[in-house]
Amino acid sequence: MVDIGYTMMTEQAGPRDLVAHLVRAEQAGFDFSVTSDHYSPWLTEQGHAPYAWSVLGAAAQATTRIPLMTYVTCPTTRYHPAVVAQKAATLQLLSEGRFRLGLGSGENLNEHVVGGGWPGVVERQEKLAEAVQIIRQLFEGGTLNHHGPHFDVESATLWDRPADPPPIGIAVSGNASCELAGELADLLIATEPKPELVAAFDRFGGEGKPRVGQIPVCYDPDRDTAVKRAHAQFRWFGGGWKVNSELPTTEAFAGATQFVREEDVAASIPCGDRTEDFVSAVRPYAEAGFTEVALVQIGGESQPAFLDWAERELLPALHAL
Repeated sequence: MVDIGYTMMTEQAGPRDLVAHLVRAEQAGFDFSVTSDHYSPWLTEQGHAPYAWSVLGAAAQATTRIPLMTYVTCPTTRYHPAVVAQKAATLQLLSEGRFRLGLGSGENLNEHVVGGGWPGVVERQEKLAEAVQIIRQLFEGGTLNHHGPHFDVESATLWDRPADPPPIGIAVSGNASCELAGELADLLIATEPKPELVAAFDRFGGEGKPRVGQIPVCYDPDRDTAVKRAHAQFRWFGGGWKVNSELPTTEAFAGATQFVREEDVAASIPCGDRTEDFVSAVRPYAEAGFTEVALVQIGGESQPAFLDWAERELLPALHAL
């Protein structure tokens, strides 16, 4: 059986709504949750970007069972890895052990805001590997002094450190990132159901570890309404990681997606209220070897109706996979 997760999508709702939605998702029976960590939405139509770590802290107090996870945080540019370690340790304590730290090499959209430029993909992977090593060392306790090719750490100590540090996940998109994840991560993170990603992760040391995927969906009793909403807010999704990681602003995403049609979006994202369409979209992840799949319901205002439907119809069907 594949565990089914709920996504607190910070790009499409404000902080109080995000927490309220997660409380309802826990009641509905979702197995876990993930949270995006953006400084900006991809598109102006989405309209939100609250600070994910504050939302997670509130969610840890408002819920009792559902696991929490960043999906994903970049620990190299907007945040220093020593600060990410402190945030993750604190959230693990607040949630009483329910937190997992999902990490990735970042997107220009969010990281350029601190004015440090946007390095090439090879340097981004090097920085991510060094950042993970720093975070793990701080999780282990003691005082860390580190002077590496990309980061310096001076006399850093986590004064509030959980006995069981949060597991670390690394987002992958190709062979190089799978090698990094297999060597350094406790779990795999991906947004495409590619069996070759799972195979590479296993080959580099990830065998037996969790594999977490994510898929956008758009529930609405009226399919045309769902398609229009998905197009308005998620037409950027089809650009792929190599393109999406490089674009710097919502205007750039608008330009890059200006010729994406509603039918293009509907062909890749299940829309409407046919349970079998949603199950068919999740099934490739199960067949590829993923152990967990988080759903992204598109549209902040649509969450309550989606969560009611998910509890009543969708989750029983998905849990039967």
